[in-house]
Amino acid sequence: QVQLVESGGGLVQAGGSLRLSCLASGSIFSINAMGWYRQAPGAQRELVATITSGGSTKSADSVKGRFTISRDNAKNTVYLQMNSLKPEDTAVYYCNAEVLEYRGGYYTYRYWGQGTQVTVSS
Repeated sequence: QVQLVESGGGLVQAGGSLRLSCLASGSIFSINAMGWYRQAPGAQRELVATITSGGSTKSADSVKGRFTISRDNAKNTVYLQMNSLKPEDTAVYYCNAEVLEYRGGYYTYRYWGQGTQVTVSS
């Protein structure tokens, strides 16, 4: 089993910055893609940004130029640097990871963190 623990959420004024972190721990052989998703009240969960083990990134148009995803493979940690925050960025942010585990053979499982609240006031 693998656990993902997010941290770094909070309340910030519009124009401010926050940095989210997500640490993966447990029976990890390796981690493929890691990413951040968010879910605002009454809305569906949406992709914010993803990053491969090789460092290739993809992000939603709504956050391009403001949010930066990065990872430290040695620490099994993914980060989301959020700058120029807007009230519409308010949501619960979830970490996601595709983990390769050995369970009698090598299998890939997808895990979610518990979420961290980000609130941007106007």
